[in-house]
Amino acid sequence: MPARRGRGKRKQQQPPPPPTGPADARQPEGKQREEERKGMEGSDKGGAGDDGSPRAAPGDDAAAGVDELIDLCKLYTRDGMVQIGNSPTYKLERKLGKGGFGQVYVGRRISSPTHGNRNSGANALEVALKFEHRTSKGCSYGAPYEWQVYNTLSGNHGVPRVHYKGKQGGFYIMVMDMLGPSLWDVWNNNSHSMSVEMVACIGIEAISILEKMHAKGYVHGDVKPENFLLGPPDTPEGKKLFLVDLGLATKWKDAGTGKHVEYDQRPDIFRGTVRYASVHAHLGRTGCRRDDLESLAYTLIFLLRGRLPWQGFQGENKGFLVCKKKMATSPESLCGIGPPPFRQFVEYVVNLKFDEEPNYAKCIALFDGIVGPNPDGRPLNTDGAQKLVYQVGQKRGRLTAAEDEEQPKKKIRMGMPATQWISVYNARRPMKQRYHYNVADDRLAPHIQKGNEDGLFISSVSSCSDLWALIMDAGTGFTAQVHELSHYFLHKEWIMEQWERNYYITSLAGSNNGSSVVIMSTGTPYAQQSYKVSDSFPFKWINKKWKEGFYVTALATAGSRWAVVMSRNAGFTHQVVELDFLYPSEGIHQRWDSGYRITATAATCDQVALILSIPRRKPNDETQETLRTSAFPGQHVKEKWAKNLYLGSICYGRSVS
Repeated sequence: MPARRGRGKRKQQQPPPPPTGPADARQPEGKQREEERKGMEGSDKGGAGDDGSPRAAPGDDAAAGVDELIDLCKLYTRDGMVQIGNSPTYKLERKLGKGGFGQVYVGRRISSPTHGNRNSGANALEVALKFEHRTSKGCSYGAPYEWQVYNTLSGNHGVPRVHYKGKQGGFYIMVMDMLGPSLWDVWNNNSHSMSVEMVACIGIEAISILEKMHAKGYVHGDVKPENFLLGPPDTPEGKKLFLVDLGLATKWKDAGTGKHVEYDQRPDIFRGTVRYASVHAHLGRTGCRRDDLESLAYTLIFLLRGRLPWQGFQGENKGFLVCKKKMATSPESLCGIGPPPFRQFVEYVVNLKFDEEPNYAKCIALFDGIVGPNPDGRPLNTDGAQKLVYQVGQKRGRLTAAEDEEQPKKKIRMGMPATQWISVYNARRPMKQRYHYNVADDRLAPHIQKGNEDGLFISSVSSCSDLWALIMDAGTGFTAQVHELSHYFLHKEWIMEQWERNYYITSLAGSNNGSSVVIMSTGTPYAQQSYKVSDSFPFKWINKKWKEGFYVTALATAGSRWAVVMSRNAGFTHQVVELDFLYPSEGIHQRWDSGYRITATAATCDQVALILSIPRRKPNDETQETLRTSAFPGQHVKEKWAKNLYLGSICYGRSVS
């Protein structure tokens, strides 16, 4: 089937200001109004300040507290005295720090020990007391979630011991080992610098700590310099490394089956600290082992170089900008001229798959080559890592396919960001399909009219360089169709008029200059429809509409703005979103394996979004393929037709070459 191409240059006109007011939804009994919100959807939820300070958990501002907590503690704990169960009595003293799930203070023992060693553990002269108020979000269902994690991990290699847990004066309190300064403190007190050997030792021991934590089924979820502490100064443990603050720890495997947790993405959920979080955490993906290692990589580079490339962003969309910068920063650029093992570690961890078991031993071996063969001469105790180091013997550093004796694997995040055509093909019975691309405004109507005369309706529309692309076919099931080319994104009044005539939006596209093409049809199964235009991808709104029985049925972008159309009675039983700053190949394959198929696509110059749905009625042939090309995929489309694969949707925007 021949390709059709529009010719001529698009007229550049200054569009009038867009209409104001709400975007509307239509239903047979009347109109439902959906308020149009043009603000930024906050991607920095639960985030930290750019100074790397701990993140505040959403809703945790009720944790009695913040900086006034010590006064409230003294008020509710009998003049600052704390006793949990049969523990010694402790006097509340200076604050050690705060996290998103509570604050930690020094507790000085004022009573004589009742049992055990007089100067260690719970009987030590000083202990750490961690307070969390009963009204905090983490205590909605009783004792803090962190307690459950410590029940499993307390005393694990690199995790401080918890000696007593209980409730007093409206607070949940843990009595823990007293530790020394954090790596942030050490770096900050050493003129914002740290030796290569020290950072390499931190890498070795931190990997060992994470390996043993992961072996227990947990990922930490907030790896950063502030959460790594040394042991108490001038003690045998002064050179040991500990990982604290388990409030964001989650399980990466099911305790009953031992299987990896299922993949998911919730772009409205962020857990961690913005500066050190993995890109997957920024994008709201289910936490797994690779995320801890990616955060560790950023921690090591920060300690080594004193700064990360994404520091300095501010404002509501800081999380968006930081994640974008992380994904655009190559390992070479991130690590600079530092020792190669740091770059090799970054390259390895950012390309781990969602459910892949990291090779901890070989990661340790990378840094073991920097610090030398004698563990006793190292600035940090690495005894916990020696077993893993032994597994690779004298072998040093390079994680290449040749040394691993493994088949080369597909890299998850390597490649250059690019703008490309993203096309989706579905298995269909033989049918007539036609495409047009590089269509100027004045050629749009003639192409549509000719297609209608031939029994074809538009199934997909997109834009590239302010020119249009149309997909028309005979398999839509539509009975009539209207369209509007508008300088608005979107023209609300026209859409409402068509809703009154029982037409529903079935496809739409926007151009970089802000204009749009909206296709509305009869013969759809839809019973009600709503749309939203937003300056950022409006996942919160989508999630709200899902709960009301709507599903996404069309997507479009104009410049950096998004338009999302959602309909009731769309023929789906479930729906998910894949949102990325590069092409989300791994997420798509995870969703395909779970029975989802791509049903809508759109992209800006920064992000790509794919909607994947489970159809109420499964097609006989569920085959679906995607293709990314720099030029419009005309020849590829013809090759797909020969295999009875037909274009389902197409867009132009963010991808990876």
